[in-house]
Amino acid sequence: MSESFPNYIEFRHVYKTFDRPVLVDVSFHVRAGETVAIIGRSGVGKSVSLGHIMGFLKPDQGQVSVAHTDITNAPEHELRRIRKKVTMVFQSGALFDSMTVAENILFSLELREDYDAANREEIVRGLLRMVDLEEYYDAYPTDLSTGFKRAVAIARALAAQPECVLYDEPTTMVDPIMSAHLGHLMLRLKRQLRLTSAVVTHDLDLMRLVADRVVFLHKGEAIYVGPTAGLPDADHPHIREFLAMDQVRI
Repeated sequence: MSESFPNYIEFRHVYKTFDRPVLVDVSFHVRAGETVAIIGRSGVGKSVSLGHIMGFLKPDQGQVSVAHTDITNAPEHELRRIRKKVTMVFQSGALFDSMTVAENILFSLELREDYDAANREEIVRGLLRMVDLEEYYDAYPTDLSTGFKRAVAIARALAAQPECVLYDEPTTMVDPIMSAHLGHLMLRLKRQLRLTSAVVTHDLDLMRLVADRVVFLHKGEAIYVGPTAGLPDADHPHIREFLAMDQVRI
């Protein structure tokens, strides 16, 4: 662990502007083994934050460190090294429709330097078992529901043996039962594998279930950074409105 970067992920006074300011003086950190939820309404910079963690985006000002390493101006070869430790589960799942579920996972597995072809079926089945989808070994993504596609995407991410997983809206567009299933899966992986995670979500039930701490973004600013349990006590009017709206159920 670097003394300069003791936290696994850290944003230090990060600014990013496209046609308008998207991140404004944002600072937060994610400790190793911790899950932090990044929440807020659409367009407040949640997914842009993940883009910075993956090194797809660079801040206009400020500093981003990942895996205890400053990646703010890192060259591509250094980012590739970091991405072997940090993987992302995209909202779409980003699965290859022409490949079976097993082949999708094998694609990630074969990128590992320690890959052993002799054990590939056993490893793939073990990963599918971990996400409760072993019976879909030979299925194609088009045969799966949105929620099952996300679970396969998580299994594929785990095939790379990452230290950290980033989740982009993992429960959006799925029914409440599958949403709960995905949340408990994420919680189980965190506890069993001690994964570090950042979760972009607007799902407060998921946030309460998996997150140790919360970053609440509003108009590009982090208006709350702290324990999940402390969020209801935050005095910012936008947070109070956001939480009140969550109580309105049809």
